[in-house]
Amino acid sequence: MRPSSALTAALTATAAVALTATGATAAPAGTSAPRRGICQEQSLSVSASSGGQRNVARIAVTNRGGSTCVVDRIPTVTFRGLDGSAEAVPPATSGPYVLSPGEHGYAAVRTAAPGATEGHVVRTLSVAADPSHHGVTFGAATVGMGRGIQVWEPVTTLWHTSRAAADRALEHATR
Repeated sequence: MRPSSALTAALTATAAVALTATGATAAPAGTSAPRRGICQEQSLSVSASSGGQRNVARIAVTNRGGSTCVVDRIPTVTFRGLDGSAEAVPPATSGPYVLSPGEHGYAAVRTAAPGATEGHVVRTLSVAADPSHHGVTFGAATVGMGRGIQVWEPVTTLWHTSRAAADRALEHATR
């Protein structure tokens, strides 16, 4: 049974109002929704600082470009001389994290559990907002680990909209 033309018009108008209210856009029938491109590395600013606790660092990414773009929702955090990267907590798969112009994303990284005696000590960690990027390297002193970064089963949160949210996510996931 086909809906009447009046019903079709009413449904179309209702959908348009709903999309406008949420800021979303509709794609023409038969096409997919618009896709945002990956943020160009040169349009991002990546920073790192002390997390306020031994073996914890805070990282941030800022979209300095003029258009909305995406990075992977899991920051890529690696450690000089060691294979692999920090694991996401909670466990997650890759996906988009949208950054509007001027918007920030925050994550927290734990390099080793408090009191851990295992692992390696390295002098730098590198952060890439997206796995397709080269990333930025930070020395141990920059992240508050002046004697070296102890690395044993490192973990990172996903990107969050605030430092506090990233800190809470790390605390919750590593209890």
